Amino acid sequence: MAAKKRAASVGAGAVAAGKAAKDNPYVQRLIEDDDLRDNLRTAYESARSAYARMSNGKGPTAALNDKKTQKQLREAATSLKDAADTLRTARRPKRRGRGLVLVLVGVGLAFVLSEGLRKKALDTLFGAEEEFEYTSPTTPATNAGGASSTAPAGATS
Repeated sequence: MAAKKRAASVGAGAVAAGKAAKDNPYVQRLIEDDDLRDNLRTAYESARSAYARMSNGKGPTAALNDKKTQKQLREAATSLKDAADTLRTARRPKRRGRGLVLVLVGVGLAFVLSEGLRKKALDTLFGAEEEFEYTSPTTPATNAGGASSTAPAGATS
């Protein structure tokens, strides 16, 4: 029973690793780019043959004085540099949303900080405000004749 659980967990881990490798831009670039694979293969073969020459029994210092070993090491370094440059260009995915977010944040800050901009935007969206004066119906009206009287209008003296 424990063996089945262990096998199932290993299988789930392999599936997760496969999905992660599928989404990884480096792995995708390695699968699609023949030049990258050739550079890595050349670097590996050159380093392997240089290591074999250095471990022949002469020792690393004597082998480093050998012109053929130096050429193999230089070729391995050049191939690795080319592979690294190729991978660096694949590393940066397109990020179009970043600029849009930056613009939206800037517009939001402008609206928060500028009252004039808010008014202009509201006027554009909903039309300009109508100017009017408010008069209260409960305030007493003034007489046109200029004389004020506290007596009722129908009373005579």
